[in-house]
Amino acid sequence: MMINYVLCILIMKKEIVHSVVLLITICFTFIFSQTSLANYDLQISAGLFIVLFFAKKYFVPKTPGSKLLESVIFTIVILMVINTTGGLTSPFFFLIYFLLFSLAMLLEPIISVVTTLSLIILFLLVSPDNQSFRNLLPVFSLAFLTPFALFLGQERIKIEQLKTKEGNTLLFLSLLLKNHVKNIRSAVENFMGDHELKTIDKSARKMEKLIDEFEKNN
Repeated sequence: MMINYVLCILIMKKEIVHSVVLLITICFTFIFSQTSLANYDLQISAGLFIVLFFAKKYFVPKTPGSKLLESVIFTIVILMVINTTGGLTSPFFFLIYFLLFSLAMLLEPIISVVTTLSLIILFLLVSPDNQSFRNLLPVFSLAFLTPFALFLGQERIKIEQLKTKEGNTLLFLSLLLKNHVKNIRSAVENFMGDHELKTIDKSARKMEKLIDEFEKNN
């Protein structure tokens, strides 16, 4: 119970950190689009992808930090393109839909909810006061896509947990039971009497105990 409690705290802490990082990233892209640096969005995007390439290859390959880095760079590039090409009226606004699904698959599912709420609030804040509901419809449509992104993220986690459980089962069979099977086989091949019977019985009991403990823990 204590281990599960600690794991839950660590997972929640990681979700909070990721949410804060992405929230800061989203706010940065909206502020960036209002500066003169927005004229260099293509060059900055290219530079970010170069950074991502080298970081994944040499610094943080296949680690949780690598996924967070991917998420941050994808978020910056996509929102930068959208905000510098018209915002709500941008022809690339649909890329946000792919961003939500990508974040849910790369990080925790709840990240898609945090991202959606942040984007809706910021788009409403920066949009002109005379915007019609029809023009704001793309923003509100994000809320309808979020449950699907959340569902996909949760399914991804279930699949990963299932793979981990299968891996643990194979490890258990290969490392723990293999030695006892060898002992039984050796005792059968060199059977001389009561001593070998005791060896077989002892190994069988240990195997049964290990299997019972494994079933209880899984």
